[in-house]
Amino acid sequence: MLLTLFASPSFAQFQADSFIEKLLKKHPERFSEILKNPDKYQVQILYTRIDRNKKNEPHFTTHGYRVNRNAYFYPASTVKLPAVALAFEKLNKLGIDKYTPMLTGVDRAGQTPVSTDTTAENGLPSVAHYAKKILLASDNDAFNRLYEFIGQEELNDSLHKKGYSDTRIVHRLESPMNAEENRYTNPVRFEKDGKIIYQQPGKYAGKELKAPSQILKGKGYLKNGELINEPFDFTYKNAFPLEEQHKMLKALFFPAQTPVNQRFNLTEDDYRFIYQYMSQFPVETDFPASYTDDYYDGYVKFLMFGATKTRLPRHIRLFNKSGDAYGFLLDNAYIADFEKGIEFMLTAVIYCNEDQIFNDNEYEYETVGLPFMANLGKTIFEYELGRKRAVRPELDRFEVQYDK
Repeated sequence: MLLTLFASPSFAQFQADSFIEKLLKKHPERFSEILKNPDKYQVQILYTRIDRNKKNEPHFTTHGYRVNRNAYFYPASTVKLPAVALAFEKLNKLGIDKYTPMLTGVDRAGQTPVSTDTTAENGLPSVAHYAKKILLASDNDAFNRLYEFIGQEELNDSLHKKGYSDTRIVHRLESPMNAEENRYTNPVRFEKDGKIIYQQPGKYAGKELKAPSQILKGKGYLKNGELINEPFDFTYKNAFPLEEQHKMLKALFFPAQTPVNQRFNLTEDDYRFIYQYMSQFPVETDFPASYTDDYYDGYVKFLMFGATKTRLPRHIRLFNKSGDAYGFLLDNAYIADFEKGIEFMLTAVIYCNEDQIFNDNEYEYETVGLPFMANLGKTIFEYELGRKRAVRPELDRFEVQYDK
C-alpha cells in the first residue's frame, strides 16, 4: 500500500507496495541477483518522496520493500544517531552547553576513564566532540561515552516514550562487557573554569532489556578462535527496526511535521550541528585533524556512493548514519542535491554473510553490500531527477557552513 503523511501523523506500520520492486526490476544489471534471492539477502527498504507546497511545507509519500519489524537485523552503528540526539536533549534539560568538558570516571572493574581527548581542539572531551566523531566517522568509543552519560535505562525509556517501542540500545560497541555489565554505566562530571558544574554517579539499569523472544541467526560463529556449530544468539543485542530508523530521520529533519510528543528537545544550534556533521566530509574537518586519506569522501556514505574513493560532488549531500557488523550493512539518509533541488529520504539494510558464520570477518560488504547500496541510491536519485515537481524545494535549512 502507499502511505501518505501530512502535517503531523508519524510513520505508521504498513504493508509494502510494489513501487520500489518495480523500480529495481527496471535495472536487472544492478539488482537481478538481489531480487532473485530476497530471503537470502534479507533486504528491507523505505523510501520517502517529498513534495513541497507553495509555502514550502513538505508532503510525504512513503514506499516500502519487504519491511518487517519482526525480521531482526543487527543495527550496528545506526544506534549512534539516537544517542547523539538524546545526549543533546539531556544537556538541554540540565542547562549544560554541549561544548562543556565532560570527564568520565569509573566505579566498577572493566570500566575505563576519560580525562583528555587529543583529537579535540582544546584537548578535552565533550558531548559535542563525541557527537562530531560519531557523525563524521562513526567512532565507537565516542558512542560508548554518550551511552554512559545518558544511561541504559534513561536512553531506552526516552526512546520508548517518543514512540520507538521496538528499539533497544543495551550495550556498548566493540566492548568485551556482557549484558549484565552493560547495565552499569560510568560516573561522569562536567567542569567549567576548573569547577564541577554537574556530577552524575554511576548508574544501574533496573529493567532487563532483551528481545521478546529468542533471536538465533546463522549456523555458526567463532569464539576465541574456535568454530561453534550452532546459531548465534542476538537476543541481548541492540535492535533498531527500519521503520523506527526512518521515523527518527524524519523527526530530526522535519520536526515541525513530527507530533510534539515524538520530537527531540533540541535547540536550533543542535539541529544545525547535526545537519553539519551528518553531511560534512572528513576532509572538510579541522578537528579531529587525523581524518586524512583513510577517511575519503565516501567514507560511511554507503547510499549512492558505496565504496567510491574519488572526490564526491559538493552539491550533493548525504545527511546519514550508516553501519556494518555481523554481515548486516545499513544506511539511513536524507539526501539533497542543492543544485537540482532534489530531496528524499532513503533507509535500507542488506545481509552479506554467504557462509552464515559470524565473527569470522568473512562478509561480502565489498562485493555485495556496498554495490547494492550505491545502486539503490543512484536508482532512487535518477527517479527523483526525472520526476516533475510542482514547487522547487527551498533547502536553506540544510545548507550549513562546513569547517573548511
